[in-house]
Amino acid sequence: MADALPEELDVVILGTGLQEAIIAAACSRIGQRVLHVDRKNYYGGNWASFSFSGLLSWIEECRGQTSGNADVSWKDKILEGEDAIQLGQMDRSIENLETFCYTRTVAVEDVETGALENKQTNVNSNTTIENAALRNQDEKSQTCKVESIDEAAPSLENIEDQDSPLSTKEEVSSEKNQIEDSPCSSNITSSTNSEITLTIKDIADNIASTEVEAGNINQTTDVSAPEVKKEAKEMTYSQIVKDGRKFNIDLTSKFLYSRGSLVDLLIKSNVSRYAEFKNITRILTFQGGKVEQVPCSRADVFASKQLTMVEKRMLMKFLTFCLEYEQHPDEYIDFKDSGFSDYLKTKKLTANLQHFILHSIAMASETAPTTEGLKATQHFLQCLGRYGNTPFLFPLYGVGEIPQCFCRMSAVFGGTYCLRHSVQCLVVDRETARCKAVIDNNGYRISCEHFVVNHNYLPEKHTKNVQYRYISRGVLITDSSVLKSNSEQISILTVPAVEKDQPSVRIIELCPSSNTCPQGTYLVHLTCLSNGTAKEDLEPVVSSLFTQYSENEETDCHECEVEEKPRVLWALYFNVRDTSAVDRNTYEGLPSNVFVCCGPDAALGFEQSVKQAEDIFHQLCPGEEFCPAAPNPEDIIYDGDGAQPENAGFGDPTEPEVAEVKENENSKSDPIDGNDEMVKALDINEMDRESKMSNPDMQTLKCNNATEMPKNAE
Repeated sequence: MADALPEELDVVILGTGLQEAIIAAACSRIGQRVLHVDRKNYYGGNWASFSFSGLLSWIEECRGQTSGNADVSWKDKILEGEDAIQLGQMDRSIENLETFCYTRTVAVEDVETGALENKQTNVNSNTTIENAALRNQDEKSQTCKVESIDEAAPSLENIEDQDSPLSTKEEVSSEKNQIEDSPCSSNITSSTNSEITLTIKDIADNIASTEVEAGNINQTTDVSAPEVKKEAKEMTYSQIVKDGRKFNIDLTSKFLYSRGSLVDLLIKSNVSRYAEFKNITRILTFQGGKVEQVPCSRADVFASKQLTMVEKRMLMKFLTFCLEYEQHPDEYIDFKDSGFSDYLKTKKLTANLQHFILHSIAMASETAPTTEGLKATQHFLQCLGRYGNTPFLFPLYGVGEIPQCFCRMSAVFGGTYCLRHSVQCLVVDRETARCKAVIDNNGYRISCEHFVVNHNYLPEKHTKNVQYRYISRGVLITDSSVLKSNSEQISILTVPAVEKDQPSVRIIELCPSSNTCPQGTYLVHLTCLSNGTAKEDLEPVVSSLFTQYSENEETDCHECEVEEKPRVLWALYFNVRDTSAVDRNTYEGLPSNVFVCCGPDAALGFEQSVKQAEDIFHQLCPGEEFCPAAPNPEDIIYDGDGAQPENAGFGDPTEPEVAEVKENENSKSDPIDGNDEMVKALDINEMDRESKMSNPDMQTLKCNNATEMPKNAE
């Protein structure tokens, strides 16, 4: 219960976003007393992932139709010689939120239980404290991908042991109800397509009880299995709601670079044991009104039918230069102040190659400086071949898994967790101008040395000088892929700006094998810097790549166009604040021991978030190691055992440790050649663990390979 919170702590953290979760894990790992709270009933903040019903609840929350519990008065807790800084009670980071339904609304016979509730575990109104008992926030906790913290605390499981399925869910039956076949009468947006805006109220008025089908969730889909063909039966809104628990919809859409800072941190800290990853199988480009696949590895380049032999040689020569461009400054120094697109024109590359390099390899804007473009191209090439023939990884069940993994590690090492719990105000000592305590929403005063807070919780009086940037986000549920294939593919596509002042749009398309959407659907995420509302920024791209029509639209659509383009079934658009560029000095009146974490940025990777978390940690704990590796279960020596446990880190292990995927051992091999990828079981010698732990290149990451395993590697 909340009244059992400790009275003295080292660090209090408000918000469970990625940076806050990493800081909590790093502090708990070195023995700091950490209290980690969030006023919401789910983990992740703007990094969270939701089921479809959870997303509808989040939409209603953002629209201000739900209100929190009244907070207890805190003014009598402020002593003489102290001041108080009251924190904000509203999250205004989401704006211009719009939803559209383009599919039929028919009778709902079987709908997931709690269609109006968040899929993430609701916390008791009295606020449950999770001391080393952090639970997963959705049905993924019911698939035993990782054990509960209660079991993991005394014995941390190897990452390979976390694949066993959980027992079947309870089957709940109830009386069947129906939604009328006519469009909802409220919140109808007038447009040429008769787009229908649906809210939770429209569903709640028509659904009285629901039924959940029992069955296990298949954690890993066979990557070699053929893509499921679209059923003759039309996918309806009621079917989307019924399969709502099979969705894991990210508020923030990102990939992990295989040699990026987050992958290195996951491996170094052993947090990777709590998650599974899938490598991205293809990179696409949009050129001439067509979507095409971009060759990445050397084998792909020379096997490509899109490029002539001359273009292939030109591309390989330029990519080889980019790998070691720092050693040849004379090649680009004259263009240091020019744009990367202008520099490419001087390298005698065809327009086709310039498009590939700028938008699909460097993934840079038209105005990006030359050095930035070269660095991005080099990083892309260096990441090739570590876990697949593209540089990217995606966490199964969505990006929202990553903050939960670090929260789990913090809980294992003593962190205290409370959801639906918040901090009302900071208590500041007038003499030292430092935060000495916090007062929570129950009126309890908790002393602390440091306070870490997400930017969205700061009051407006301290952020009045902050100039915000915004990110336009779109989430589409479609019935097929933008580029059809014989197998399920996770794809990334960058659509160049149509006009000079317009931003390019990054599209990430997730298939059912990523465990983010049910069979027969695809989940499409669109991201770009904002010029207007999200719908205004993204609608032109959506119209060019997808078919949008509602049940009221005329049925005389061009059949050929419908077959070529995927159909949008449901869409969400919103703008989110980008506070990643806000300088600490712009916050007025904050004590020196209060540290502010920003939200997600517009970049594809996680580099900025990891860097900020590490910088804040070193200010909290100078001289301490950032996220040292957690011990493996066989390395733990328990006091009072008398005899030394077998395999406690000395001598050879009785059974080899098995890793499903290992990066290429030949670090000197050409990173452009993705065919050098090795997928096999690896025996790790216990004697080498310490040296391998200090070398990220010797580490393994549990990754479900999306390509066929070579025969010689089986």
